[in-house]
Amino acid sequence: MADQDNDLVRLEHVAKKFGPVQPLKDINMHVGRGEVLGLLGNNGAGKSTLMKILCGYHPASEGKMIYDGKEVNLRSVTQARQFGIDCVYQDLALVSELNVYHNMFLQREPVHGGFLGILNNKRMKADAAHYLADMGVNIPSVDVEIAKLSGGQRQAIAVARSVYSDARLLLLDEPTAAMGAKEGAMILDVINRLRDKGEVSIVIIAHNYAQIFDVCDRVNLLQEGHITFDKRTADTSVQELTDIVVHEYRAASQQVAS
Repeated sequence: MADQDNDLVRLEHVAKKFGPVQPLKDINMHVGRGEVLGLLGNNGAGKSTLMKILCGYHPASEGKMIYDGKEVNLRSVTQARQFGIDCVYQDLALVSELNVYHNMFLQREPVHGGFLGILNNKRMKADAAHYLADMGVNIPSVDVEIAKLSGGQRQAIAVARSVYSDARLLLLDEPTAAMGAKEGAMILDVINRLRDKGEVSIVIIAHNYAQIFDVCDRVNLLQEGHITFDKRTADTSVQELTDIVVHEYRAASQQVAS
C-alpha cells in the first residue's frame, strides 16, 4: 500500500472520455516525492492522455487528483506549471534559431530595470552554464544555436529548462525516442542524476523496458484504461513485464477472433 503522506501526486478513479471513446476508465496511481516512475503500455493504451491530465492539458472526466496533499482541478498547462508540474514532449518546444541560454530562459527571461528593461544576457549565460554543468550535460557552449546540437543534447536542455523552472513533477514523454545508444545513455544519465538528488518527482513514458530498469524506482503498466501492474523495479524483471504484455495481447486477440 502506498505511503500517502510521501506522495507528491495521486490520481483516484480518474477516467477520460472523448465522446464515445474512453481511453482511461479507472486510473489509480501515485508518485512519491523524489520518485522516478516508469509508465509502460502498448500504443493506444492511453499513456499520453494520462500525461496530459497530469499536466493540465486535458481535464479528467471523472475522479480526482491530489497534489501535495490537496485536491486540485487543473484547468490549463499554465496553471499546472504554477504548481510545479511540467511536461517535456518529444517536440521539445525549443526554438532552433535561438542559442542555448535563450532557450533555457524562454518566456521567463531576467531583465535589467524591471518589466520593460533590457534582457540580462550575462545572467542567463552564467545560470544556463551552471545548470547544465550541474546536471552533467556536455555541450560546446551555451552560445551555440539549438539547431547545431544533437537530439540528445536538445532533449537534455529541455529537461534542464523544466527542472530549473522549479518543476516538482516532471513528465517525460519517451525522452530517448529515435536516439542512438550513446545519446539515449546521456539522457538516462541526466535522469539518474536527478533521481540521486531527490528534489523532483519524474514520470517517464517509455517502450524500452530495459531503460525503465536503468532509471526508475517503480513501474506501472497501463492496459485497457487501467493500471494493471504496479511494482518496484527491484521486485520485478523485464521478463515478468514482457510475459504480462504478451499474455494480455493474446487474450485480446482471442477475444476479437471469437
